[in-house]
Amino acid sequence: MKVNFLAIIALALTLTACAGNKKAEEELVNTNQSAQQMYEEAKNVLDSGLYNRAIELLRMMESRYPFGPLSRQVQLDLIYAYYQSGNTTQSLASIDRFIRLNPNHPDLDYAYYMRGLSNVKVDENAFQEFVGIDRADRDMSSTKQGFEDFKILVSTYPNSKYANDARKRMFAIKERLVRYELLVADYYTRRGAHLAAANRCKYIVEYYRDSPQVEQALLIMVDSYDKLGLVKLRDDAKAVLLLNFPNALN
Repeated sequence: MKVNFLAIIALALTLTACAGNKKAEEELVNTNQSAQQMYEEAKNVLDSGLYNRAIELLRMMESRYPFGPLSRQVQLDLIYAYYQSGNTTQSLASIDRFIRLNPNHPDLDYAYYMRGLSNVKVDENAFQEFVGIDRADRDMSSTKQGFEDFKILVSTYPNSKYANDARKRMFAIKERLVRYELLVADYYTRRGAHLAAANRCKYIVEYYRDSPQVEQALLIMVDSYDKLGLVKLRDDAKAVLLLNFPNALN
């Protein structure tokens, strides 16, 4: 009797596929007995810090119950899970979608808060290999956008439970941006581009005037204008410096 090995292999593959499909269907049934049960499972996973698994469950629920009573909360939890998993691209995309589709949602303050956190994290992720090292060639555009997100939050929702933390983060971001501008100014100074250095510091004085690093910015302006032979600008900068920091040149 001749054995048809090809037929046996085909049958085995079919049975395996059927078994796999059956298992997947069983898992689907188990995790989707109801929207509430599925959400509770996903939330428990999220609270446990298993963010990638939580994303899988929340996306499955979003797909099966796109218009259910929990759909908006699922979207907000996905934003948080994406952020915690380090996927800032998906986090920001989800936030923008949520804000666009839910302009009057009561948790819109949270969406702006998470957008601020996500934008700041973009720059942190991009330069995490340079931990502890200040680099003047960093692109801080996402950090600046994060500042604007927090600004929207505190101005539009001043009584939000996230507003106080947003204000603290805005202050920290501001100091980081000032330090960035000073680093760029120093970069230009070391290369003899004194006008560019002075303009960077002028920007600090104009837009970050409450920063304690304004004194350093004015000192660079005085030195840069002096090297350029721009006497009036040098003297004007020196006058502002001494008016605000009397001991700066001692």
